[in-house]
Amino acid sequence: MAIDINILVSALIVPAGQPAAVIRLWLDGKFTLLTCATLVNELRATPHKPRIAELIKPHKADRLINQVRKLAEDIDPLPHVERFADPDDDYLLALAEAGKADYLVTGDKGGLLDLGSHKGTRIVTARAFAALL
Repeated sequence: MAIDINILVSALIVPAGQPAAVIRLWLDGKFTLLTCATLVNELRATPHKPRIAELIKPHKADRLINQVRKLAEDIDPLPHVERFADPDDDYLLALAEAGKADYLVTGDKGGLLDLGSHKGTRIVTARAFAALL
């Protein structure tokens, strides 16, 4: 399964929310999380953005980064994908495709969620994914 960075960051901001529930399911071994260098780099950079930095303690972000690097399945190389209106998110589709993910979990309303699927990967919200498990 692939997870959009917005789900990972939301899990850090709201520990009782649906994104955090998805992360707990992953840490409990309910599914395999896919990762790639682009996702890890974005996860490293996002907590330092001014609006986000106010909401996330650095040690929590560092812990999640280490968990992703250690426990997630690294997919490399990624295929070239140009399907999405926001080219910065094409890597998520490539990650899901290369890793043969059943699901891509995102909070990107009006974006990735509008696609619905990509090459056999269903694109769903954290709430929908948690309900499936």
